[in-house]
Amino acid sequence: MGGIGLRLRQERERLGLSQRAFAEIGGVEANAQGRYENGGRTPRADYLSRVAERGVDILYVLTGNVTPTQLENLSQTEEKVLGNYRAMFKEDQDAIRRLTSTLAEHSSRLSGKIRPVPPDS
Repeated sequence: MGGIGLRLRQERERLGLSQRAFAEIGGVEANAQGRYENGGRTPRADYLSRVAERGVDILYVLTGNVTPTQLENLSQTEEKVLGNYRAMFKEDQDAIRRLTSTLAEHSSRLSGKIRPVPPDS
């Protein structure tokens, strides 16, 4: 199993949904959801549109690339963290990037989701 099916399962699990619940959101039967996830079938655009409305990162499902966060969608806390980061010396920024990457990988392992951390920009 790999590709779209694996990433679709990862997104379903990230959202904490069963195959049956996820299938209902997508407007398909549970067995169709299983075939999507094991690569036996490819989901249609209308299914992808419905699951996207519930928070699935469709760019990630289709390409393996996480949709970048738009700055206008940042919470006040995220804006504060970003502002603090930008005020740091480069060496401190490097340390923060290493720390947050390590923490994100650790959290992913504990939660069972294997979602790539976006590369440094």
